[in-house]
Amino acid sequence: MTLKILFINGPNLNLLGEREQSQYGSTTFNELKELSVKKSEELNIKLEFVQSNIEGEIVTWIQEAKKTHDGIIINAAAFTHTSVAIRDALQIFNKPKIELHISNIYNREEFRKKSLISDVVTGGIFGLGSNGYILAIMAMHKMLNK
Repeated sequence: MTLKILFINGPNLNLLGEREQSQYGSTTFNELKELSVKKSEELNIKLEFVQSNIEGEIVTWIQEAKKTHDGIIINAAAFTHTSVAIRDALQIFNKPKIELHISNIYNREEFRKKSLISDVVTGGIFGLGSNGYILAIMAMHKMLNK
């Protein structure tokens, strides 16, 4: 059986490679997507890799994933610190969920140190750069194949 994972990327992640390279590195969003899809194919995972700057769109994807996906990996970006709506949608998704951040949010500005979603996800990966994307896919694969 092929596993299906939804990989959600939040606001401004489409600008990776252009913005704050000291925090986010030089890998572009499209390069990250290609690396993630390649790793997923190696693990026989069907990966849906999406990005939105719109909170409601992300909530809708999470809600719809309840019927169609085996797990969610989410880099909610700035919505991590502000969105009760995304948190509530993730809480209702009763399958494995991984919170991911390229930078270490706990080693940044004070307002970034609070994640509204950490307590409703299975686990998290923080501060490992773009490698975190590959690690999240591998961790999800392991969780779903227990």
